[in-house]
Amino acid sequence: MKQEKEEYQRQLDSGEWMNGFVGTCGRDLERCENLCFELNQLPPALKEQRYGLIRQIVGRIGERFIVHSPFRCDLGSNIEIGENFISNYNLTILDETSVTIGDNVFIGPNVTICTIIHATEPERRNSGIMRALPVTIGDNVWIATNVTILPGVTIGDRSIIGAGSVVTKDIPEGVIAVGNPCKVLRRIDDTTAPSASTNAQ
Repeated sequence: MKQEKEEYQRQLDSGEWMNGFVGTCGRDLERCENLCFELNQLPPALKEQRYGLIRQIVGRIGERFIVHSPFRCDLGSNIEIGENFISNYNLTILDETSVTIGDNVFIGPNVTICTIIHATEPERRNSGIMRALPVTIGDNVWIATNVTILPGVTIGDRSIIGAGSVVTKDIPEGVIAVGNPCKVLRRIDDTTAPSASTNAQ
C-alpha cells in the first residue's frame, strides 16, 4: 500500500496527465478533511491545540505562525511553510503536488491556491484525467484578499498581489501585481507605502 501510494504521488509530482480516480490518496484526503474540520471547530483561545493540529495537517511549518479558521487543504503533506506565516480567514490550498511558501508571508481572506488541473475535454475529465503543477511563493510576499493562484505559478520574493487578482503566470520579485489575469503594475519602492488597492484587510 505504501509503495502504491508513493508511486501515485510520484505521478502527480511529475506534472504529466494521469488518471486521478484510480489512485490511493482517498484515505489521505479523508484524513486531511477530518483534521481540517477538527481545527475549524476549535476556538482561537485554544492556541496549543490549534498549533498541534496544524502541524499534523501540513508537511512542514515554521515555529511562528497564525492560521485563522476556516482553513482547508486537500492532502496537507505537500505543503511547506516558512517562518512568521499569517493567513486570514478561509485560506484553501489544493495541494495535490508541492505548495512551497517562504518566510514572512501574509495572506488575506478568501485566498485559494490550486495545483490541480482537470482535462478540458468532458470525456477525459469525467474519467478522472488530470495533472498537478507546483506553486511557489517566495519570502516577504503579501497576497491580498480574494486572490486565486493557479497551478504552476511562482511568486517572487517581496512581491504584493493585489485584491481580487487571478494569478495565471509567474510574478517576478519586488513588484506590485494586480488584475485578472494578474499583471505587474509597478516595481516596489521600499520608501513608499503600498497603494490602497493592495489592502488585504
